[in-house]
Amino acid sequence: MPPILSNFSNSMKLKYVKLGYQYLVNHIITLTLILLIVAIFIEVISVGPYEILNLLNSINFDLVLIIYSSILVILIAILYFMLKSPTIYLVDYACFKPPVTCQVTFATFMEHSKIILQNNPKSVEFQMRILERSGLGEETSLPPAIHYIPPKPTMEAARGEAELVIFSALDTLFNQTSLKPSDIDILIINCSLFCPTPSLSAMVINKYKLRSNIKSFNLSGMGCSAGLISIDLARDLLLVHRNSNADNCGGF
Repeated sequence: MPPILSNFSNSMKLKYVKLGYQYLVNHIITLTLILLIVAIFIEVISVGPYEILNLLNSINFDLVLIIYSSILVILIAILYFMLKSPTIYLVDYACFKPPVTCQVTFATFMEHSKIILQNNPKSVEFQMRILERSGLGEETSLPPAIHYIPPKPTMEAARGEAELVIFSALDTLFNQTSLKPSDIDILIINCSLFCPTPSLSAMVINKYKLRSNIKSFNLSGMGCSAGLISIDLARDLLLVHRNSNADNCGGF
């Protein structure tokens, strides 16, 4: 089998394994009860009706005790299902990988910084210290607008960057999970700095023709911490709106 077809076959198998595991985890109680009922039914058939009648006749039942026991079991089951917190699962995730043309090496970044900030050597030194301690690699990418000398951070360029990152990640996620845009019940978009009007969440809704009753949230201007805040928000919303799918997309 050619390598491309082999990789495609493996990815399809892995996707169905993930879907099967998700279904099993979500319906574990129901499947367990079904197996228990089937096992009891098989045992009853194997024993025979006469043995069951003899067993029932040999047991002295107290009607009041049976009623109280049944009520107690029902109350315990009701309390269990009322107090039980639903489990939230991460179905899948996708990351945007920028093209090679957006990569910037340390040398190129510092060269541009010295040219742009030639009248402010302290800022250049500060950027050098941050670059050394940040853990960024030689294949770190920057938006196309930052590659110019001087940079051209326009509203149009920022919106184009947001569309490239968000749409690419969402397309990959929909392909990996086999979910359709109409299956999304909750949409959360977060961006540390860029806060346009119409919002980024409205941009996604219009792009993918999401449902009119979707619950959308747009977090902007909150820094990199908005990534964790958006995850916590998605969890809280899924606890309230059960059996829902949430899409959380963030860019820093």
